[in-house]
Amino acid sequence: MRTSLLSDWLAQRLDKASVEPSYRQLQRLLREAILAHELPAGRKLPSSRMLATELGIARNTVIQVYEQLAVEGYLLAGTGSGTFVADSSPDQQMLGSAAAAPASSDSGEHLSQRGQRLIASAGVSRRQWGAFVPGVADVTRFPAAIWSRLQARHMRNPRPELLSYAPPGGHAPLREALADYLRNARSVRCEPEQIIITTGIHQSVDLAVRLLCDPGDAVWTEDPCYWGVRSVMQASGLQLKPIAVDAEGINPSPEDLATPPRMMLVTPSHQYPLGMVMSLARRRMLLEFARQRDCWIIEDDYDSEFRYANRPLMSLQGMDDADRVIYVGSFGKILYPGLRIGYLVVPPALAEPFAVALAELYREGQLLQQAVLSDFIAEGHFSSHIRRMRNVYGSRREILMQEISRHFGDAVSVRGDEAGLHLVATLPGHVDDRQIAQDALAAGIATRPLSSYYNQANAPERGLLLGYACVQDDDIARHFATLARVIEEHLQIHR
Repeated sequence: MRTSLLSDWLAQRLDKASVEPSYRQLQRLLREAILAHELPAGRKLPSSRMLATELGIARNTVIQVYEQLAVEGYLLAGTGSGTFVADSSPDQQMLGSAAAAPASSDSGEHLSQRGQRLIASAGVSRRQWGAFVPGVADVTRFPAAIWSRLQARHMRNPRPELLSYAPPGGHAPLREALADYLRNARSVRCEPEQIIITTGIHQSVDLAVRLLCDPGDAVWTEDPCYWGVRSVMQASGLQLKPIAVDAEGINPSPEDLATPPRMMLVTPSHQYPLGMVMSLARRRMLLEFARQRDCWIIEDDYDSEFRYANRPLMSLQGMDDADRVIYVGSFGKILYPGLRIGYLVVPPALAEPFAVALAELYREGQLLQQAVLSDFIAEGHFSSHIRRMRNVYGSRREILMQEISRHFGDAVSVRGDEAGLHLVATLPGHVDDRQIAQDALAAGIATRPLSSYYNQANAPERGLLLGYACVQDDDIARHFATLARVIEEHLQIHR
């Protein structure tokens, strides 16, 4: 573009009726022309007075644009010599002679190998509420009025520290209240300083892995296990070794025990997703093995508050006298998932490193919510809410089990119904539970296939995880009837 034509080109494109200010339009147009090489390096631009007159705008506007583009490196301005287009092309000597890589429409090609593995094995669902989403609390029963009152108390004249970054480890009153609760309710042996407040199970496991493992270290996971923590560990470059579970929980073979891992992840109080309780003998074996072979155990105390046949069980951490267990928990299943507050209980020697690392890596906040939660626990609302919701979920569990029996009799059995927010409806081994889940979603019902929780492609069991917590009592029969029709179609196919 010749400089003499620049004014005409700009005048055609400058929209004085636009809500975008003239100086921003002029900046954008000049940038585009320079980047497209329509204004080549070294080309002299019209003076600010001349360009302002030809465009019918204020000279100060043009001066402001020229000065800004000079600061950004697009223009060179010299007193008395005029304004010129700067040479902004990349240094070809630095780039080398390699041809440019062709553009790809496949998003996977842009990802690292680690990123590709993460996305390929992702288990996250777009459906996070309704029948029969597993692991989601009934947020409609959350005592919002009490929470709002406690929050207003802190917001009326908030202390500056509650609006800043969190101190290492989290809000001290919450750590104290949580320590009291865990000692009494879960037999966890801890002091407030051992509690590290996080945003949930994923961050808790990620922090533990970062501090205690190196890429390539071996980690035992239960098989089947929760896909979320499996993804966290895989993304950290660890070598996952799935260990089958039996009626007593994780069941390592003699060959497994011969090559100890750096860490193992277990759900002893309520195995996820199958629901069995780890036996005392198996617990003692794992603790002694960890002590002798210098292994770490992450105890995910999933859904321990909601047991329907008896009282909550003692934690594995409460039996540990060698400081090998890291206990993790979350408030998402008890209160509401969007709260995003979880915690670790670490051995005393790890308390300071974990607290410092949390602040260093994540720059935690949420102090206001942590302060509200500490009051919620200390004033007894937390325990009351658990008791109330245990009755609600117990009733819904019974209704769902009755519907399963009414529709299928002995053809579909139930596992993992003694605790938690879901049960597993087991299916014959020849059916495709993943396809059933897809067809159910198309019919408006969300569920998860049991086979997707196994590490191997050819899972030994088929079934569906059915969450009953976030389905109202009166809606369970209607929604399960829809799901039952989908299951029946698949069972009929294979008869």
